[in-house]
Amino acid sequence: MEISQYLSIARRWAWLLILGMVLGAAGGYWLSDQETRVYQASTRIMVSRAPLQASAGSDFYYISDQQLTQTYIELLTTNSVLDRVHAQLGYEDVYPYQIQARQVNDTRIVEITIQDTNPQRTVDIANALVQALKLQNEEIQAGRYAASEESLQTQVSQVQSQISSLQSQIDQLSNQNLQQQIADAETQITQVQQNMNALQKEIDEMRRKGTSTAEAKAALADKQAQMEQMKSIFDLYQQAYANLVVLGRTGANTTNDQSTQRISQLQTTLSLYQQIYVNLLNNLETVRFSRLQNTQSVDQIETPELPFGPISPQPMRSGMLAGAVGLMLAAGIVFLVEYLDDSIKTPEDVERLLELPLIGYIAEMQMNGKGESQVYVSRQPRSPVSEAFRSLRTNLEFSAVDKPLRTILVTGAEAGDGKTTIAANLAAIFAQGGKRVLLMDCDLRRPRVHRFLGIQNRVGLTDLFREGLSLEAVTYQWSDASSKAMSVITSGSLPPNPAELLGSHKMNAILAELTSRVDVVVIDSPPSLVSDAQILAAKVDGVLLVVQPGKTHAGAARAMREQLDRAGARVVGAVFNRIPRNRGYYYGGYRYYSPYYYQNDRYLAGGEPAQAAPAEVIAPQEKPAQSLLSRLWKRQNQAEK
Repeated sequence: MEISQYLSIARRWAWLLILGMVLGAAGGYWLSDQETRVYQASTRIMVSRAPLQASAGSDFYYISDQQLTQTYIELLTTNSVLDRVHAQLGYEDVYPYQIQARQVNDTRIVEITIQDTNPQRTVDIANALVQALKLQNEEIQAGRYAASEESLQTQVSQVQSQISSLQSQIDQLSNQNLQQQIADAETQITQVQQNMNALQKEIDEMRRKGTSTAEAKAALADKQAQMEQMKSIFDLYQQAYANLVVLGRTGANTTNDQSTQRISQLQTTLSLYQQIYVNLLNNLETVRFSRLQNTQSVDQIETPELPFGPISPQPMRSGMLAGAVGLMLAAGIVFLVEYLDDSIKTPEDVERLLELPLIGYIAEMQMNGKGESQVYVSRQPRSPVSEAFRSLRTNLEFSAVDKPLRTILVTGAEAGDGKTTIAANLAAIFAQGGKRVLLMDCDLRRPRVHRFLGIQNRVGLTDLFREGLSLEAVTYQWSDASSKAMSVITSGSLPPNPAELLGSHKMNAILAELTSRVDVVVIDSPPSLVSDAQILAAKVDGVLLVVQPGKTHAGAARAMREQLDRAGARVVGAVFNRIPRNRGYYYGGYRYYSPYYYQNDRYLAGGEPAQAAPAEVIAPQEKPAQSLLSRLWKRQNQAEK
């Protein structure tokens, strides 16, 4: 298909395309307008690495920054964070689908977007979500060092108790208090030993996993430092325990010198516990400092603003998209209809399917409201349609150079293609050319010539078979102001066996007698779907096929041609009938009818006298006629040679 054919299809189906687009746009706009309004607010946060980790610069930390940012994005939609938001605002449940977060390019900035049906709630949820994320982050980071801080805090309390007890012993030199101090020292030594064992396991595990990264090396060094501090505390505990045991053994029998010595030992032990207390406090501060050094921070760098309007629905955009969808659906329907349409539309289709030349182009005829009782070429002899019939007459004459066409059968593939219209107007145009013409209605099933011409059908062709009437008795003379007399033989009464009558020897005799009296006999026949057309086609000099573009199906036309070939008929060509004047697609895009002719034709349809067309106007079928004429002259010259 050419672009002009696509444009022609688009013009022909423009009403459906526009309807689909309008209905789609209206439906999309209405449905979108009925949806609930949704508002959106945005805020931005920046995720900062821990100071200890940030001090190391390497590609690993760049990758880790991206992973850290993605971790906080996933943390935003956890149940613990959403529960904090719900508890803080007191709103209904905040759902994960309301929250959208994305990392801004390759930075540690996260853009958080909140959607809700209430504009104020979007701002409140955004602020509450950031605060909940901060609290959740602090709890997670504090949990990593909570066990160490709790253990050190317990030891500090125990050492404080030991120091207080030693002070009391120094004051009272009580043996019972000394035994309690020994038991407490054993407990503390055991606890420190357990902590050292647990810490050693962690160090061994870290060494087993490897320390290829700077972060792992820093963590291992931190654990080793804690181990060294705990070893020094363990040594002090052992010295204090040994002093207490010695005091316990010598506490039963003591003299003044021994009491003085005992007090000195107690003071020494007290000094050891004070050193232990100081070391424990240092360890506790070290753990707290390590927690601060390894804790990431979340900071809000952009506060949300109250949205001015909803982000959805957007009726205009939805309407435009729905209109585009409706247009595409309508175009799909048009494509399907055109694809399934197997009718003949262009001259190329005729040449390809029927292998026949297209020798006539007859446009739609403007009727004057009188029904079928009219012959168009006689009523409007100067109209474009009349010129088209004259061109058809010329083409038929040139196609009969070797063998003149005395009898012409007009038939078609399907009913309603306009065979009677073509036959009557063709006979009238032959009569206008000065020839003796007879129009005979051989459609003995549904005759229409008598109604088309407005004459009686009391006697006709069938009466020649059964009553033995003469041709003069069944022949009518029809004429008007613009054409000479034309003889007409109607069908007569309808017989039960039309095929037998048309195929009889009597029919051959009738045709022979008619050709001896007139120059041209134009026969109107039924469509080729009945056998009457094939029977008549074998008896005439030439067959003219009538094709209505856009209506005649290709399968029926191909079957008609095959039947005529089997009957031995001489098919001279085909004629396009009822070509829509505003649809050039049906006749190949050629503009056979100028606006001048078209306007004149519409004027003449009102019954006014026709005016002669300008001499320079080219007849609609002049190019096909010249082409056919040149081929016929060439063939004749070759025959003469």
